[in-house]
Amino acid sequence: MKTIILIWPRFFIQLLVLIGLLGTGCNSQKTNNVPDKLTIGVVSYGEGKVSLDNYERFKDYIASQTKSIVDLEPAYNELQAIHQIHNKRWDMVFAPPGLAAIAIGKELYIPLFSMEGASSRQRSLLIVRDDKPIQKISDLANKTIALGEAGSAAGYYVPLYDLYGLTLAQIRSAPTPKTILEWIDNGTVDAGAISEQDFEVHRRSFSATKFRILHTSRWIPPGVMLLAPTVDRNQQQQIQKVMNDAPADIAGDAGYVPAARIPNYKEFIKIVEKVRPLEVRVKQTPAILLPETPTQQNQS
Repeated sequence: MKTIILIWPRFFIQLLVLIGLLGTGCNSQKTNNVPDKLTIGVVSYGEGKVSLDNYERFKDYIASQTKSIVDLEPAYNELQAIHQIHNKRWDMVFAPPGLAAIAIGKELYIPLFSMEGASSRQRSLLIVRDDKPIQKISDLANKTIALGEAGSAAGYYVPLYDLYGLTLAQIRSAPTPKTILEWIDNGTVDAGAISEQDFEVHRRSFSATKFRILHTSRWIPPGVMLLAPTVDRNQQQQIQKVMNDAPADIAGDAGYVPAARIPNYKEFIKIVEKVRPLEVRVKQTPAILLPETPTQQNQS
């Protein structure tokens, strides 16, 4: 009986090895072919407060168009929102101006769309009773002032910037813009900070009291829809196209305007960065609106 020995050409062996590797790669790709996950952060505090119901259709639309698993996650205070942004746990953020300045300036989030329809440009006002002898900002020294919630652009960051350098008897935090006018009305505080829009809405409830605008701030940019820097470029382009092509009612509910120009945040970021070191001072009595020195920090 004869033994037959097959001698395989080298190129044929290499071909078989290559086919095996390609097969393994395809099987691995199929195993790892799971949907992307996107987390949308929204704000439920301060002037950016929204109803989550407004975002449900948007969430479903993004999920269907990008073939992703999409979660909607609210933040109920500024610290929670900043924590999520700092740790890049929000891939997409609908951010009011104060939060947007921090996300863009410190955390390198990318602005994709203006929220001009939901939060158009506004200004912050310092309000006093008309019968008070206070005529200029410096007259507020050693007075009691009401501010809005931490994180609010018009109620918190901008007025702190305008009051920078003063020593105040106390700063009180008001839960709502109407509360600020109530405190001014009954003398609980000498002055208060409120957005121009909120002032026009709530002043009508105080027909017996005449309020006076002591100071009007610079313009505050509208909020923006942001994308985390961890989202890869291809996915970013896909999200941007999907949002740009969204039906008008879905975009309107979410509060962004595809055709609107993205606001320039450069100067507003400088304002927020200057006053954030004052946040520890806001809670002190008296409230000295200058940053703590290294000596004072060591003593505390």
